[in-house]
Amino acid sequence: MLDLVLRNANLPDGRRKYDIAVRDGRIVELAPAIADRARKEIDAAGCLVTPPFVDSHFHMDSALSYGEPRINRSGTLLEGIQLWGELKPQLTVESIKARARKLCHWAIARGTLAIRSHVDVGDPQMLAVRALLEIREEFKPCLDLQLVAFPQDGYFRLPANRENMVRALDMGVDVVGGIPHFERTMADGAESVAALCELAAQRGRMVDMHCDESDDPLSRHIETLAYHTQRLGLQGRVTGSHLTSMHSMDNYYVSKLLPLMAEARVHAVANPLINITLQGRHDTFPKRRGMTRVRELMQAGVNVAFGHDCVMDPWYPLGSHDMLEVAHMGLHVAQMTGTEEMRRLFEAVTFNGAKILGLAGYGLEPGSFADMVILQAGDPVEALRLKPARLFVIRRGAVIAETAPVASRLNLGGSSLSVDFRQPAD
Repeated sequence: MLDLVLRNANLPDGRRKYDIAVRDGRIVELAPAIADRARKEIDAAGCLVTPPFVDSHFHMDSALSYGEPRINRSGTLLEGIQLWGELKPQLTVESIKARARKLCHWAIARGTLAIRSHVDVGDPQMLAVRALLEIREEFKPCLDLQLVAFPQDGYFRLPANRENMVRALDMGVDVVGGIPHFERTMADGAESVAALCELAAQRGRMVDMHCDESDDPLSRHIETLAYHTQRLGLQGRVTGSHLTSMHSMDNYYVSKLLPLMAEARVHAVANPLINITLQGRHDTFPKRRGMTRVRELMQAGVNVAFGHDCVMDPWYPLGSHDMLEVAHMGLHVAQMTGTEEMRRLFEAVTFNGAKILGLAGYGLEPGSFADMVILQAGDPVEALRLKPARLFVIRRGAVIAETAPVASRLNLGGSSLSVDFRQPAD
């Protein structure tokens, strides 16, 4: 007997009214009608079933710390960094874990079962590293948490970070991070990219750098990152996050840069909610959006994913860790409202992110892990429009979160009707 069957599911690739059979934590069959019975059956009733959402760029160590020790009055990136520096001396392992645990609960409820979180290694006590390593193990049965050793104050700018980076990797942090545009000079930034990529190559680790999170079109560390990716044979294992300076670069230079990134198989992560909030702060009008060139990157063959980046922290006062909210903002800012474009941006918070994290067993095919989300929507575009309820969140074939269908009850002129904002299928 099967462990679980989902009936009448719509799939992200357009297949409709499919059944999904699960045994021993993995999908064993997808077909329009599966005759075998199961210990548990769920009627998806034409709702969209998708693999879990993936947050490709997040900061869990600072999440839910909004207002501690004060509020970011200017709302700028630099004041946020300063504020985080003020908060770090007050941190404890338990306080970080308490906030991270709550954030993980929010993520699971939203159907996000994979997160890549950058963790600040600038603290000599490594409190955040210790805390998130413990959280990673605590939530391992229900959530994949991948940690990036992030030298928030600069790899060279804070001399201790060179030793701290190695310590973090020795403790079990997964990925080598960096922030070249925050070094004291462009030359130092370029040198940090080389040094960190070499460290990753030596350790057999992936790389994910905060790269060119700036309005300065001359901040071009992504070019250096693509070069060292090729030089060291790291193709497919390197990610450039933010890349907001690309928004301000001239088209001629970008026409050279995009093929270099594609050739090196460098991934890109944009953070729509935060990029458009923090960038363009020196502009009056017209104001730059600040988000990187998502459409052009995709057209060049670069794998592009989205991250939430921040939730209620020194840089961003809002958020509930809803990756559909991220994708919804992204499609507006990128002006990608064509039907196929919107579907590709749904992939930016699912399949593309899974590729960046190197998640094994991700997907909706026989052999994939039975990790799925049932959304109160019929297809990916409707999901982006409505940001609907996650009716069921399933991990390895077990339901780990459940939400009742959401509808409004109208009482008009003696008659009653229900409204859930869905459009009937053609």
